[in-house]
Amino acid sequence: MDSNVILDVITADPHWAAWSATQLAQALDAGPVLINAIVYAEIAFASDAIEAVDALLPQHLYAYRPIPREASFLAAMAHADYRQRGGQRSMILPDFLIGAHALLESTGLITRDGRRYRQAFPGLKLILP
Repeated sequence: MDSNVILDVITADPHWAAWSATQLAQALDAGPVLINAIVYAEIAFASDAIEAVDALLPQHLYAYRPIPREASFLAAMAHADYRQRGGQRSMILPDFLIGAHALLESTGLITRDGRRYRQAFPGLKLILP
């Protein structure tokens, strides 16, 4: 069984690195961690080769899942609500795609940005500091 969608956990942030590493380790102990194209891209940003990214995300630890169209729709609705509340970004935020995917997969989400996810996706299990 998949344990969590990951976000903001593979960073060198000195304030949050220990918390992120602990949460990721606990999620991996529970089973493969779910990732999608957005999470993969955020991790790949710091790499020069796809093989390096795949080495960081071995298949026995991470389960890749495409983002279903239903999650894309939920992300669009969350973005519309964000804009109505005064949000300035005109493009759909990657966080909305990740959150909608986690909600539809009924997984938890490791994040340090609980406010946005609580507003956009009530009922989403958040793993927060």
